[in-house]
Amino acid sequence: MEGDAMFFDHLFQFDNNRTKRISSWDQRGMNRDYITIHSGEEKVLADIGGAGKINRLYCIVIDPTMLLYRKMVLRIYWDGESSPSVEVPIGDFFCVSHCTPRPVKSLLMTVNLGNKGMWCPISYGLNSYFPMPFSKRAYVTLEYEKETQRESFPIMFWYHIDYEECTGGSKADGRFHAQWRREKLTKSKERKIKNYFLWDGVNLTGEDNYIILEAKGRGQVVGLHLQVDNIAGGWWGEGDDMIFIDGEKWPPSLHGTGTEEIFGGGACPCAEYAGPYTGFHLIESENFSGKNGMYRWYVQDPIKFSSSILMSIEHGHANNYENDYSSVAYWYQTEPHAQFPKLLPVEERLPRLQEEIFDVQDRITKILCFQELLRKKYGESDAFGLTWKFINEGARAVYEKRYAEAIGTYDLNIDFLTKYCK
Repeated sequence: MEGDAMFFDHLFQFDNNRTKRISSWDQRGMNRDYITIHSGEEKVLADIGGAGKINRLYCIVIDPTMLLYRKMVLRIYWDGESSPSVEVPIGDFFCVSHCTPRPVKSLLMTVNLGNKGMWCPISYGLNSYFPMPFSKRAYVTLEYEKETQRESFPIMFWYHIDYEECTGGSKADGRFHAQWRREKLTKSKERKIKNYFLWDGVNLTGEDNYIILEAKGRGQVVGLHLQVDNIAGGWWGEGDDMIFIDGEKWPPSLHGTGTEEIFGGGACPCAEYAGPYTGFHLIESENFSGKNGMYRWYVQDPIKFSSSILMSIEHGHANNYENDYSSVAYWYQTEPHAQFPKLLPVEERLPRLQEEIFDVQDRITKILCFQELLRKKYGESDAFGLTWKFINEGARAVYEKRYAEAIGTYDLNIDFLTKYCK
């Protein structure tokens, strides 16, 4: 009970800090409580001076294709630093795996389903409860990166950043960090036995593992969001995690016994679950093929390091599976932090999806192009309502992956709008 009680001690202990919020509320007093972000823009969500602590991040993105979860990049800078301590596609940050949201009910992240497509396209409320202290400044941005091959539609973005001003300054040692990585196709060292359930392969170096994090400085890892798109098929999860602390050689301080063990699962999970500390919240198929997402919060057992950490995992036992791996590592450390790997361009970030989803995106973009013409005829409110009515008519089919049906609906709506807006 004592361990549980520590989460609530602050509720009855008072200090002189001030609670504040930055949000997307409509400062005209109207009900358009969102910001609009166009492709190619980077918006400043918050620029907070002085000492403080962010306690909660919340947002909603409405996109029937769900692709915005990888197109948009969240960045956070602490205390005037020039390189971000957080640089993660926004969906991945909030445990949306492969642009495929699933409910998450955990201590540090929650993903909550909104409307089921009856009134507007299906959306999810994304929440982070990681405490994020700073001593001089917190600078939060969101970039909607422009694609090179096609047009993207403008998006509406609702958000809250709840924080407190620390009147006595920040006494925290570490700053919050989060980093995204991806290896679109891991390579099997042993070509003859690739993509095969293996008992006798040997890995006594960790050299060919998928790298989750390399960090320098003093700190502790507090979370992991791992995603595997199982292209090879079959049970892919015999890979052990191997975590090397402070430059140590083999063997690592932490060596696991399989992927599902990291996330608290039984052998070879085939049913989704989401708990306070661990989850296998996305399992696309009971036969293990396709997209998988999982999280682990090291709340009671942070992985501590004094000078460096190398966090890795095998892709199959002895790295004999060739699959698509991506991840977010969450950690606290003293500054300065090591330079992050260069973030992949937007096309390289998008998950493997059916080509029809991009045809859907093109048609939604065309429908939204009529919004300005409708605004001139009917005013802002009616233009907004009409445009999203035409998008919503195909959104349920998109969600259920009936892409041909959605494309047909959108083509009819585009034809109608083309004639109506002449």
